[in-house]
Amino acid sequence: MVPLFALLPVHGDASQSGTVPVLFVFFRIPVPRLLFDPQCVPVDSVAGEQCVLDTRLNGMWLRQRFAAPEDWTQESSDERPGLLATRVPIPASVLLPIVERSHGLTMLLTQRSPNLTNHPGQIAFPGGRADVGDSSSIETALRETEEEIGLARRHIDVIGTLPEYITMTGYQITPVVALVQPPFELRAEPGEVDEIFEVPLAFLMDGMHHQRRALELPDGAGHRTFYAMPYERFFIWGATAGILRNLFHFLRA
Repeated sequence: MVPLFALLPVHGDASQSGTVPVLFVFFRIPVPRLLFDPQCVPVDSVAGEQCVLDTRLNGMWLRQRFAAPEDWTQESSDERPGLLATRVPIPASVLLPIVERSHGLTMLLTQRSPNLTNHPGQIAFPGGRADVGDSSSIETALRETEEEIGLARRHIDVIGTLPEYITMTGYQITPVVALVQPPFELRAEPGEVDEIFEVPLAFLMDGMHHQRRALELPDGAGHRTFYAMPYERFFIWGATAGILRNLFHFLRA
């Protein structure tokens, strides 16, 4: 995702034409600085729900579930409070690329470049903010995925979307779920994506791997809780873990 910007109207001089021209100036919105190292935050509890059944972790069942979803409850989130009172969220989309491997389904994830302004070094789905030319949230996810990791659209079968997820950095994210059929080629966008990797979907869809971490923020900035799903050397947390929790609830319903 790219840095946040706002469009500010500036009124010009009406002395020449009798009308007041309106110019627009871009200025950068400050993004809240991360005040803690999430990997150092102690585990408060483990969600511990029963895993999604193996019989559900296949492409055919996933297609059927998104075509005829059951009632389910979204995960509550700490991401929303405060921010939206002063800022209109920016539309964005991410792709949840579920790869149909012979040994089972995997989730394709990225590690963001450490040099990025927003969420440097964090684990993320491919995606980003909507462009004016995007016809839909699905189009945004497909375009951003191709730009960030080089995954061609011909390999992607979109099967549905999850509810929008609003982040503390001001994004209103539409998670777009898709099945991806190998073989395919990937290419990490220099300066944006540091690494591309896959995690077994069965690991992510097991409540025993969902840690809830809690801390008091410095300087009286309040209380923060978040989910984390550490996998090997990758620390999955924040909005990515929150969206995975929603996928988990959706598939378990």
